[in-house]
Amino acid sequence: MAGELPEHFKCPISLEIMRDPVILSSGHTFDRSSIQRWLDAGHRTCPITKLPLPDQPILIPNHALRSLISNFTPLTPTPIPNPTPTRSQPQTLISTLTSQASSSSSKLDSLHQLTRLAKRDSLFRRRLSESGIVPPLLSCVDSHDHDSLRDNALSLLLNLSLDDHNKVGLVAEGVVSRLVAIISGTAAGTPSPDCRAIAATTLTSLAVVEVNKATIGAYPHAIESLVSLVRDGKGREKKEAATALYALCSFPDNRRRAVECGAVPVLLRSVDCGLERAVEVVGVLAKCKEGREQMERFHGCVQILSRVLRNGSSRGVQYALLALNSLCCGSEVASMDAIREGLLETCLAFLEDDNEKVRRNASALLQNLRGNNRIS
Repeated sequence: MAGELPEHFKCPISLEIMRDPVILSSGHTFDRSSIQRWLDAGHRTCPITKLPLPDQPILIPNHALRSLISNFTPLTPTPIPNPTPTRSQPQTLISTLTSQASSSSSKLDSLHQLTRLAKRDSLFRRRLSESGIVPPLLSCVDSHDHDSLRDNALSLLLNLSLDDHNKVGLVAEGVVSRLVAIISGTAAGTPSPDCRAIAATTLTSLAVVEVNKATIGAYPHAIESLVSLVRDGKGREKKEAATALYALCSFPDNRRRAVECGAVPVLLRSVDCGLERAVEVVGVLAKCKEGREQMERFHGCVQILSRVLRNGSSRGVQYALLALNSLCCGSEVASMDAIREGLLETCLAFLEDDNEKVRRNASALLQNLRGNNRIS
């Protein structure tokens, strides 16, 4: 299986398929365990660029790549005439997409070929973007009468977005408006759940770049459409929408936008229904005053987060503790609810957890519940 996966699915350090891809401040992605070992050994430079890193490097989860790896289906081996694409080959395929004389089937075949090549070659993705592929792809996304064209064009846009050099350019060329239209259901035709999931994943990928977080968050109905998809979506599309919100809400202004769109009750209900990715967004929204106020007003908020502490994964526990700590720091009512839920004992147990962030968040919450640093 590993031999069939694209090279960018492999960690540059271990050369193994990444299980938990994270982005270093240098912009490069590594498997969390590999880069953590590098940092624990005292290195404070990027293994690839050799540029210096902060004393406390931040590892940002690359949810878009993780989703691609988990949902990857190996292609049936087929002969590829030119394993290393020539400069003329993509132009021929692009010309097929732009020509009014091209049939839908020939356009679809061109998209399949371009996607297959782009999946496996980062240099080809960059060159493809520079060759003017984005406008014809957006035309396919706008297709009124061919869902397969739209779906395959969207998949290629997602692959192009994985290259950091392409992210800002894709936003500048108008990709966000199409993604929002698909997610919100205002696009032509009826986008499938998979199509909406891919659109949300593409937003997550684009939001890796800080300036794109601000641009996407400010785009009309972008955050609102993601909140609606978390509320009304099914399965993968709901999870990918929550992931996109998490990526966007690392930018402070977007937290307030999400709260104004009603994200807090939607996310808490989703957490209660088992969508653990939603608790990560709740943890981030708890960092803003407006988010905490909404949580205080939501009946059963502390109880829902307490259930994550009892039954969730290590990452879910980490963010539930983060949200509870932010909430209890400024709310006597929330603190009393937490104590009634037995969280003093729970936090004591987490002080021995293997996850350093769980231990740190549990210690902070324990101090709050014992009366330290209480905000009246």
